[in-house]
Amino acid sequence: MKILFMCVANSARSQVAEGLARSIFGPDVEIESAGSKPSYVNPFAVRALKEIGIDISHHRSKSVNDLSPEFVAGIDYVITLCAEEVCPVIISKAKKLHWPHSDPAGKGGSDEEQLQRFREARDSIQAKLVEYIGLHRFDRH
Repeated sequence: MKILFMCVANSARSQVAEGLARSIFGPDVEIESAGSKPSYVNPFAVRALKEIGIDISHHRSKSVNDLSPEFVAGIDYVITLCAEEVCPVIISKAKKLHWPHSDPAGKGGSDEEQLQRFREARDSIQAKLVEYIGLHRFDRH
């Protein structure tokens, strides 16, 4: 099974979702993330996941064009995480799911306030992953 998480910058929500999903699903599921305007992996995303033992410090922000053609051709699920902005679109036969989450980045505040927003996003995305897996068990081909 192949799952793609998408948001605009591929710096926060989709990176967090990718790290969490890799941890939850393990090596049997191929997981990637991408954005329509890739930028950089937000250091607060790295810190929020590191707190729960997940290392995404080696991740990089990417677009769908940066993913292997084999992965893109075989995607089973595309999960978008945008809330306030226009989500990226990928032309694919994959099942599309939309899990709107506010972007924890770019709202200012102290380091602790910013990190707290990323913790909340992490916990919310993790709960959504666990809930969805429990309810639907992702259709297997």
